Amino acid sequence: MTSAEELRERLEDIGEALADLAMDALRSALEDGDAEAKDRERRLTRARRSVEKAAALLADDRDRDL
Repeated sequence: MTSAEELRERLEDIGEALADLAMDALRSALEDGDAEAKDRERRLTRARRSVEKAAALLADDRDRDL
């Protein structure tokens, strides 16, 4: 069974991966003028923010247990 702490760590890793993908999409949008890449970057950024919020909620639960 996975603990809340393990899930929080995985979510943080996913958030970092999403940030990397968003930066790649933004770079592509700037270098190639790719309009779809700009939209992709926005979606990836929204997903990253949601994942970071979930990780923060799990961190809050950890703090309450102390």
